[in-house]
Order: sequence, then structure tokens, then C-alpha cells
Amino acid sequence: MATTPAPTKVHYHKQSRELELAFADGQVFRLSAEYLRVHSPSAEVRGHGLTIPILQVGKKDVAINNIEGAGNYALKITFDDGHDSGLYSWDYLYNLGQHYDELWQIYLERLEKEGQTRETSVIQIHQV
Repeated sequence: MATTPAPTKVHYHKQSRELELAFADGQVFRLSAEYLRVHSPSAEVRGHGLTIPILQVGKKDVAINNIEGAGNYALKITFDDGHDSGLYSWDYLYNLGQHYDELWQIYLERLEKEGQTRETSVIQIHQV
């Protein structure tokens, strides 16, 4: 069984809000903070034993506040919306990178199907 190579580079580009990951096999992925947030491996997103993850909405402008190594196998990412649970293992990050187009399209289709948006919710207050 092949194992996922460890990253040789982990760099967060603040302006574009993208996490760049270079792996020992030569693969390089740039994953947006939004993509990482909506595909978080946390129980909050993945659910407790659910086959369909809980849809994350309004995350278009989310950014990463902090990234920490978790042993030699994962990253702990803290987002500016307060989300900081779930460990992004090398396997998980590599899979997110390899299947980016497919996973992103599924996410966008699900948002549309459920009448949701990537935009941050804005509550409109009407005064009488």
C-alpha cells in the first residue's frame, strides 16, 4: 500500500488566501482557505458518522489565522471565523489537492441545490 509523501513545503499566501503544499513526489497544490474550511475534517463539518457532510455556507471570504504542525502527520488550521477543530492529515490534504476540481464542483452544486451561497450572510434590518 502506497503512503502519501510528506510535504516538503507548506506556505500560506495571505493576499490570495491560499495554502501552498509541495509534496516529496513533486505534486504541488494551492488550496484556498475557503476550500479547506468547507472541507474541514472536523466533526462539525463531517458530522458524527454522517455520510454527507454538513454544508458550510458563507465562507467565501474566510482566511487562515494560524497553521500549526500536529506531529509529523497533519496540520491544525485556525480560520478567522473561529473554526479550529479537525486535523488535516497529509493524506487528507493530498486527497483534497488531487481531487480539487471534482470536490469543488460537488460543493458548488450542493450550494445551488440547497439554495445557499458562498457569500457571507448579511442580515437586512427594516425599520418601520
